[in-house]
Amino acid sequence: MSRLHGIPVLLKDNIGTADKLNTTAGSFALLGSVVSRDSGVVRRLRKAGAVILGKASMNEWASFRSLTAPDGWCARSGQGINPYVRTANPCGSSSGSSIAAAANLATVTLGTETDGSIICPAASNSVVGIKPTVGLTSRSMVIPLSPRQDTIGPICRTVTDAVYVLDAIVGYDVYDAKATKEAAKYIPQGGYVKFLKLEGLKGKRIGILREGFFNFSKNSRKGKVFEQQFSLMRKKGAMLIDNLQIANVSVILDYNQSGEEIALLAEFKVELNKYLSQLTSSPVRSLADVISFNEKHKKEEKIKEYGQQIFLVSESTNGITSIVRNAISNMAQLSSKGIETLMREKQLDAIVTPDATVSSILGIGGYPGISVPAGYDEKGVPFGICFGGLKGYEPRLIEIAYAFEQATKVRKPPRP
Repeated sequence: MSRLHGIPVLLKDNIGTADKLNTTAGSFALLGSVVSRDSGVVRRLRKAGAVILGKASMNEWASFRSLTAPDGWCARSGQGINPYVRTANPCGSSSGSSIAAAANLATVTLGTETDGSIICPAASNSVVGIKPTVGLTSRSMVIPLSPRQDTIGPICRTVTDAVYVLDAIVGYDVYDAKATKEAAKYIPQGGYVKFLKLEGLKGKRIGILREGFFNFSKNSRKGKVFEQQFSLMRKKGAMLIDNLQIANVSVILDYNQSGEEIALLAEFKVELNKYLSQLTSSPVRSLADVISFNEKHKKEEKIKEYGQQIFLVSESTNGITSIVRNAISNMAQLSSKGIETLMREKQLDAIVTPDATVSSILGIGGYPGISVPAGYDEKGVPFGICFGGLKGYEPRLIEIAYAFEQATKVRKPPRP
């Protein structure tokens, strides 16, 4: 019997299910739309005996409609609340998945990430989030943003639970053939559970990226916690190489300069139109239809308050032009000369950063990351630690994340 047999699962509301549940990305525009089949990850979950409980709220359209809507907000369910500190940012776009896992509403939730959408809400809600290498998990029948960057991963309260889920959802899918075939080589024989090792930090070379990532003082409570944890990691046998720098890091972290903005705006229109055209039935069939729907339902969609600026700019794009291809090529070069060169030259098993500050590096390169609860600030707001690596580095990231979690055991449930 599978470890997930009978386990209740909540899915982010952009992950399709061929049942009576809606798949809307938090928008009224897709209410009543019908997918033609279960998404690839849901098919695998059902095969493992998991019970799909329902859909979790999210930042509407995975934060790709509005420039001003707050994290955790979508038209269909309103504002998601951080269960630790009600006024704290829950982050997103997998806000509901992270909130639900943190508040014990489900044992397992799934999120999606293009740039930060698993690791950020996981850190903000004191849960574990795994952003897999792009292609390890199928994106079929998941409302898309970018074929280069989209990935689906587990959000759970422990590393162990997240790894059980990862084992169940990875693998080839004929409906996302190119990416899943390419990434299949990274899946270890016998799965990922064997990497849950208490001594997982021993002998690991971990690079600390400070400049551009540690946006707080070493003397703050958060700063002191990280220094204590680095010290503990060394005691557990890890070799920490401090103050490492990624080439062109300021360019990579600038959404505009890196080319990420140009690429995502063009890819979103192409991919969304393709997704909508495949639906069995839908009130909207294109991005233009969604924009028009929002104009007709301004009140429900809070268009006056939050607008749909990203949609409008995306709709004005003309496919994958030479400018877009150049942007994509630029990101590939930044990744190759940046994190890949650094990790190979320094022979690193992982890089470590706070919260989700590393998300663009992992995002544009399709690299994996695991966020683990790291502590709580003076107000009780959670923060996380993220271990990132190159494609296929999940085994060593799991060893590090699990050993760190077991050595620190900082996570505490939110107060009712």
